[in-house]
Amino acid sequence: MRTDRPAWLTLPVPEAAALDRMKALLDQGRLHTVCESADCPNIGECFSKQTCTFMILGNSCTRNCHFCAVPHGIPAAVDNSEPAMLAATAKHLGLRHVVITSVTRDDLADGGAGQFAAVVKAVRKNLPEAGIEVLIPDFQGSLAALQTVLQAGPDILNHNMETVPRLYSSVRPQASYVRSLEVISRARQASREIVTKSGLMLGLGERIGEVVAVMSDLYQAGCQMLTLGQYLRPSPDHLPVAEYIRPAVFDRLRQKALSMGFLHVSAGPMVRSSYHADFSFSEMSKENGML
Repeated sequence: MRTDRPAWLTLPVPEAAALDRMKALLDQGRLHTVCESADCPNIGECFSKQTCTFMILGNSCTRNCHFCAVPHGIPAAVDNSEPAMLAATAKHLGLRHVVITSVTRDDLADGGAGQFAAVVKAVRKNLPEAGIEVLIPDFQGSLAALQTVLQAGPDILNHNMETVPRLYSSVRPQASYVRSLEVISRARQASREIVTKSGLMLGLGERIGEVVAVMSDLYQAGCQMLTLGQYLRPSPDHLPVAEYIRPAVFDRLRQKALSMGFLHVSAGPMVRSSYHADFSFSEMSKENGML
């Protein structure tokens, strides 16, 4: 097991001008991105291509997951202008695929589901041809909240499992493996038209057999798209990296997941849940006759 960053894992250096351009545009709309708030290593590449993953409902999360750089604290009031501003910004950027996530809002009665629905509808109105992907929290297991999002009609519903059951208490202490798995199974049962998606981080101390077991659980729950990426420690206050997973291992896991029946799998050290999401959705659609 190696915990020093290997030479083959080279983090891209972001272009300052690209970051400044996108930040200025996002600031105009009072919008947040998970790219910035979660310290995504791919921010330079995505911002230079004028794409991002929007993060709604503020920049303070009510949960404090030990892998995540998104600030934990007192949440902001729900901004009713956010759906229109996000849709206008997505249109200005000319996005073909709009990815929307949020901080977890356990303080809200619906967990923020209503805001997700409002954003999806606003984007659909402004960009009727664009794909819409939502990366949602677990809404504390609320089926009504999940249905609110599904009824808004996103193309992809994503909820990340993040890690294996054994590590939940140290990685996601306020979450539940069973509850997260239920988000996927309930979404698939409720709608056969909306694609289901989930993702895992590797390098937190999981065993390969455990990863395969989670993939099997996800497939049995009705998950169709899967992402596998390397966990990178955002700061000394977060969980340390237990191991850097070699690209060959990601390749083997990708092939294993495809053999299970997943429609599309992205796997590699720099893969993130929304990384190249537009390409992944397009490729999956072509490969499976959905276009």
